[in-house]
Amino acid sequence: MNNQTERTYLLSDLIGLPAMLGGKRIGKLADVVVTEQGKLPEVTHLLVNRPYGHKSLMVPWTMITELDRRLVLGVATAAEVEGEPADGQVCLKDHLLDKKVLDCDDDEVEVVYDIKLALRNGKLYATDVDCSRAAFLRRIGLKRLANLVRDIASRIKDDTIPWTYVQRLPEDISGFKGDVKLNVLKAKLPEIHPVDLADILEELDPEERLAIFNELETEHASDTLEEVEPRVQRELIAALDEKRAAELINDMTPAQAADILAVLPAADVDGILQLIDAEEARKIQHLLEHHDDTIVHFATTHVIALPPKTTIRQVLADFRRLAKNADVVMYVYVIDDNRKLTGVIDIKEILQANPGDHLEDVMTANVVTLRADATVKEAAKLFVRYSFRAIPIVDESEVLVGAIPYRDVMDLQHRNG
Repeated sequence: MNNQTERTYLLSDLIGLPAMLGGKRIGKLADVVVTEQGKLPEVTHLLVNRPYGHKSLMVPWTMITELDRRLVLGVATAAEVEGEPADGQVCLKDHLLDKKVLDCDDDEVEVVYDIKLALRNGKLYATDVDCSRAAFLRRIGLKRLANLVRDIASRIKDDTIPWTYVQRLPEDISGFKGDVKLNVLKAKLPEIHPVDLADILEELDPEERLAIFNELETEHASDTLEEVEPRVQRELIAALDEKRAAELINDMTPAQAADILAVLPAADVDGILQLIDAEEARKIQHLLEHHDDTIVHFATTHVIALPPKTTIRQVLADFRRLAKNADVVMYVYVIDDNRKLTGVIDIKEILQANPGDHLEDVMTANVVTLRADATVKEAAKLFVRYSFRAIPIVDESEVLVGAIPYRDVMDLQHRNG
């Protein structure tokens, strides 16, 4: 490419681009091949996969005339660039994407979800490995959500690792099955999100998993433990001594703790509960004993439910009366003539809305609800996931039955409805 303007790319955006020759599509970009001879890996070829029956193309970077929404080849015929990557050539997608990243002490783990490239003076270089949450979302196909997350993250911190921190890859790259290693200490790596770390731990062998988990601070370990699947939870908790397990449990809400301990044998649970705060242990024990109870037993029918055409002005004028006998006052539920739940509004949103607006104008229509036959355990999971202060309960016809306040699930206080 003769374009001298500096430009950046993401490998995930390039993979799959249509490859054009003579105005016709002949295949799609499958990988980017680099060499590590300078400070940064330089792109030497682009690998193009073609339809079944046609050989792949190894197109030299110097023969690429356009790289934007498509890949345009500056060759006369496809036959002159047919080929496959040779031994020793590094293919960014095949060799690096989804690899674990370890620091020089093998103490911390990330995953390469994407790779940043930069066009400088007509040459294309790999500049960073991207381990961010946005890159993970792009990797699993949620590109629009990833762009939103990336926009937010750009205002908080950068979760990329400069390529200069990456140790040189092995010469026998075709047999490379290991991890990407860094030449920086773990303190210089961005913190791994518990959800991402849970994904990594689930793929490791038990010994590797425990070694990494034991290096985590209590809060980080506790958050990660909540995210891993029950089988891994059981293995991790069972492998920890009771004191360490109690530290993690003490850092959780009663609902989170009960969810974790529910996978353990009763004897192990008793041992851990004896080591934590007595009041917290009592709450957790109640949840363990009642987590299969039907949520409707703990619900209240004393909620604020109004028609969609009610104005904000009317709600504000009548709120003292409406809230007088209500158990849930932080939300207004919007119902139609048949009491079918159509929306919900937080009291903060009501205070910020225009007095002339109707409830249907400002409500959230996509309401998170519980069925009347849902269990306490299911309710606790929703509270942990969404941090709501109450969740509405509906029947099979989406008719509002009542609501369950957060405090009632956590403390298991029966109400009379």
